[in-house]
Amino acid sequence: MALELTDANFKEEVLQSDQLHVIDFWAEWCGPCRAISPIIEELARDYEGKVKIGKVNVDHNPQLSLEYNITSIPAILFIKNGKVVDRQIGAVPRSVLEKKIQAHL
Repeated sequence: MALELTDANFKEEVLQSDQLHVIDFWAEWCGPCRAISPIIEELARDYEGKVKIGKVNVDHNPQLSLEYNITSIPAILFIKNGKVVDRQIGAVPRSVLEKKIQAHL
């Protein structure tokens, strides 16, 4: 299951780790976010132990949305060693996300 990330735990869970993180910025009212949610959960299962997959609800965590300049959702950030190494805006097929994950492993 994807890790629930918040303004409070983001630094500890993501920024202080050298592991690749795939972070889905989403909201309950966002149709494309709901469409991509099962893909995010599948990736969390399939890459368990290799990649940390997390979700940030933009309505509940405005500070993170501001810090990472999230203006459209879903926005998926790929973070490694505390730095954004890639991003994907909008709902895309699983294959697009997997290709980006593989590029940064």
